[in-house]
Amino acid sequence: MKNIIIPITLSGLFMLSTAAGADPSYPIAGTAPYQRPAGAPVIEWVQHDRAWFEHALTGIKRPYPRSLYFLDNQGNWYTPFTRPGMNPPYDLRGWHQ
Repeated sequence: MKNIIIPITLSGLFMLSTAAGADPSYPIAGTAPYQRPAGAPVIEWVQHDRAWFEHALTGIKRPYPRSLYFLDNQGNWYTPFTRPGMNPPYDLRGWHQ
């Protein structure tokens, strides 16, 4: 019985402390996912240099396929295409050599 009471008490104290300390003016994610909070930073343009393109095209020989032209419009968001994937023998682009 004692093993059950302690976690319940701790979780109740945690919920009380977070509810009392929350700033009501701070935007809460998920309540309006279609709308950016006022004053949030905005990236207006991204300029990738030659080194970024060389890294992104590691292991791919010229002429580059048309399907890779999406890199011209790739922003600064995460993309798995520019990160090493699985180890050999599945490493088709040679990232792990």
